[in-house]
This record gives sequence, structure tokens and C-alpha cells, in this order.
Amino acid sequence: MSMNVVVIGAVAVGSKAACRFKRLKQDANVTLIDADEYISYGGCGIPYYISGDVSDESQLRSTSFHMVRDERFFKEDKGVDAMPGTQALNIDRQNKTVRIRKKDGSEEDLPYDKLVLGTGTRPKKLNIPGLELKNIYRVGNLHDAMQIKEMIVSGQAERAVVIGGGFIGLEMAEALSDMWELETSVVEFCDQIMPGFVSRNLARMAQNRMEENGITFYLSESVEAIEGEEKVQAVKTNQRTIEADLVIMAVGIEPNTDLAKDAGLEVSPAGFLVVNDHMQTTDPDIYAGGDCVQIPNLITGKPGFFPLGSMANREGRVIGTNMAGGDARFPGGVGSFVIKVFDGSLAGAGLTIETAIKEGYDAASVQVAQFDRAHFYPEKEIIYLELVFDKSTRRVLGIQGFGPVESGMFARVNAVATVLQYKPTVDVISNLELAYSPPFASAMDVVNALGNAAENFIEGRFKQLKPDEFKECWVDGNKDGCYFLDCRASADAKPFEEKYPELWKSIPHDELYKRMDEVPKDKKLILLCNTGVRSYEAQINLAAEGIEDTVSVAPGMAGLKECGLKF
Repeated sequence: MSMNVVVIGAVAVGSKAACRFKRLKQDANVTLIDADEYISYGGCGIPYYISGDVSDESQLRSTSFHMVRDERFFKEDKGVDAMPGTQALNIDRQNKTVRIRKKDGSEEDLPYDKLVLGTGTRPKKLNIPGLELKNIYRVGNLHDAMQIKEMIVSGQAERAVVIGGGFIGLEMAEALSDMWELETSVVEFCDQIMPGFVSRNLARMAQNRMEENGITFYLSESVEAIEGEEKVQAVKTNQRTIEADLVIMAVGIEPNTDLAKDAGLEVSPAGFLVVNDHMQTTDPDIYAGGDCVQIPNLITGKPGFFPLGSMANREGRVIGTNMAGGDARFPGGVGSFVIKVFDGSLAGAGLTIETAIKEGYDAASVQVAQFDRAHFYPEKEIIYLELVFDKSTRRVLGIQGFGPVESGMFARVNAVATVLQYKPTVDVISNLELAYSPPFASAMDVVNALGNAAENFIEGRFKQLKPDEFKECWVDGNKDGCYFLDCRASADAKPFEEKYPELWKSIPHDELYKRMDEVPKDKKLILLCNTGVRSYEAQINLAAEGIEDTVSVAPGMAGLKECGLKF
């Protein structure tokens, strides 16, 4: 007798699980249902469809060989019965059936031997006045995306406000500002963009890049109301009123697990489905994956939530394999991500320094700046990486970075992300074997340099100053008795020395030994160079002479400028 599999949710995890299972069990009956008319589309591509980088919505629903993933495709190419526009009403676990309502309004029961839940998430809603106004969108599906694009193309929008500075918020802000040149603002409740994903300094770099491209940010502000008559006219925060004729709500997501709850399946206090490493729920015949489930955070060991299309696809394969009798396991994740911000990219994996401290680790982080390729190669770009680690155990807890899109910065993050689950120490990162050739990397790659910096920090040789800390010293330099020792070549440092003669001293690193008598002994020294390499060398040399009240600006002048700090 043929096996019956029903899959609820046909975007990422559901489609992958259905097709994987069918390939392994050709004689089985597989039914894929979804309440939406559009199925199996690349949701992460929505901002790029709105921007025009992806010219047509059908491209988000197409395979790499240009076949649209619709009912016909699933039936003829995959042997799966797809039923878009079909709502799952309830699950009868005792009789192993799913009650559905079809497009024509009729209802029926679908029997199952195995059931998959890939019901995803829904956008969170702010409890504020004005949400009933027109031209407010949550970018939760292709329908929202098509309406937004139609509105822009038809000239109905000139000023957009994006509420939320996370993944979707930043991608949408870029899409609206870059291609369509809308006057775009981002309102974020926290004091930085991408809170919980990158440190304040890296967030500031990404924000500065977006500000250079015309986007305005309002941080540490809460939205109190959306104002207008029938249509949006303005967004009111606790500090200002921002004119707008288009509002994008990107304030987060919540699990869409009502169906599972009603069926008596275990959910977490946060509402996510609980699954084991085989992606089974508390009912062994019901599997679940994607954004509606929690999986272990491989850094903390606690339940984690990683709403990423890449994660959902890998989970779907595990589910399909196990339904066919296999023994595939999904141990958890470290939350690897990358996001494009105009010509820059922001990436990370694991814990940020702020999160690591909250989790109780004896945590610290170091930042480095280095060329992505050999210094002698004609084409090269500076990339910035930050490593988070536990000082007492030397265990690496996370990595984040910022750099040009073409720099390969995200590949460096990926290199560390792959080993995070094995609890590497900073010494492992120092000696990580990475491919080398001058057009692609330095002989001592920036990742290795990052591990070295962490080792030097732990062992007391490297005393750093991060950009946000530098800003405080710069503003209060006279009060704190700080003195800025510039280790760059004279041509680079002299303009600062002339502008700030009482605060700034130019001593190129290769002249430091013979000019040691010019170094103030009674001041805290802020050591600078372009990327932090020469200033660290100066720190070592000064310590050998008994001058130890020094800090080296970790990402150098290049990093300070990337953060938008002006002198």
C-alpha cells in the first residue's frame, strides 16, 4: 500500500521536504498544500524584486533552468500534487487526517502517514493607531511585494518610512532609495541597526554606508502612530513626525503555529514548535521545519531561532530523508548571515559581544582591518572583522564583519562559522588553513590575523581602543589627558598634527626608536595608523621602554572613517 505524505506550507522547507521524499519513495503519494496562490518562491529575493534587480516576480518562483514552480511543475516534474490556495483547518492526530478548505470553498479530509509542518511566520504588528490606512505594507509575501512595486512604478510614492532596522528593513530601505530614489527613512527602536546580530561599531559602519547613499536613520525612537486620511501621510515617533506616503513595517516576525497548538503539539514559551534533531515534533509522525520551529543554538546550547531560507532548505532535506526511513540529523545552527548594504556587505555568525556578555560568558572581542588580497596586488579593499571569545577558556563565540561586496568578506565569516559548533579556541583561528593566492587573499589572511589579535589581547600584549571608545576619548581628549600618537607616514599624519598641535603627535613607526624621547611619559597614549598594524607594533615597542599606558585603535583610521567619524 502506498504511503501518504501531506505537507502544509509550500515555500522553502515544505517544498524541499516533499521533493526529497518523493525522490526516495517514488511510489508514495505526496500532497503539498499552501493557503497562498504563490508557492515555492524565494522570499529572501523580495527586496531585490522591488528594487528591480530581479525584473519579474516569476523569477523568484523559477528554477535555475527557468521553469516556474507551479502546480504543473510539481505534478509533471516532481510527481507531487500541489494545492495552492488551500487552507489547512485542523489536524486530527488520532485519525491521521488534515481537514482542508479548497479554492472553491469545499472541504475534505486528507489522510496521512507522515505530516510536515512548514507554516513559517507572520509579521508582527505594532499596537498603534493608523494601521488601517492604505499604503502600509509588511512585505510578508509576494502579494505585498507586487503591490509595493506597482505603487512605486506608477509614481504614487515619493517618501518612504521603514519601521525596523533589521534584515528586511535595511534591504527594503536600500531597494527604495537606490533604484527608485525615494526619500527613505528608517526608524529603529534600539540604539543601533541590526541589534543582536552585529556590534555597535560594525552596525555604525553599515549605517554610515547607507547614510552616504541618502538614507536617514532615527535610532532609539519608538513609533507612536501612523497618520493620514485614508492613505498614509506621516509616521509619528516619540521624537518627531516624518512625512511619508509609503510605510514598510519590518518590526519582526512571530511563529505561525496556531494549527500545531490546536493539534496538541508542544510549542516553546515563545510559540515555536519543539522538534528533535530528526526534525520530528512531539508526535513522531509529524515533522516540522523552517521559521516556525526552534533548533539548538550551537554556541549557547539553548533553544535558538534562525529565520533563514538556507536553514529551511537544509532542514527540508533532513525531513524528506527521515520520512523515507533514513537517519539524517540536524544538530542546530550558529545563525550565519550576510546582508548587502549598497556596495558594502555585513555578515556574521554566532554571538555578538553584547549577546555573549548577556549570556554570562567572560567575553571580549577584538577588531582588525586588513586588505582582502595581498598588499602588493593592484586591486584590493580593506575589510573589517570582529572576533568574539571567552577570555578564560579562549573559546571563540562569534564573528562579524563589514566590507565591500566584492571583497570576499562573507567568505571569511563562513570559514569561521563552519568550525564554531566544534568550540574552537582563538588559536584554531590563528592557524585555520585557508586558500591563498595574491588575487584572492594575503599569505597571512585577515582571519588568521584576527585569531592572532585575540591571542595577543588575552595574553596582555594588545590593548585596543574600538571606534565608539575612540569617539569618547576624542571628544574628551583634553579632559582625560589623552594624547594621540600617529604612527603613519608623515605625509598622512602631519595635517592632523598641525590642526591639533596640543593633542596630536606624528612619529612614523619606523622612526619611533630614535625619537622615543619625544613620546610623552605622563599621558595616556592613543596609538593610530591606517589599519592598526603599525600602532600595535608601536605599542609593543613602547612597552619594552616601560611606556605601558597605551591603547591601539583596533581598526585604525580607516575604520574610524568607515564609522563616519570626522576630524
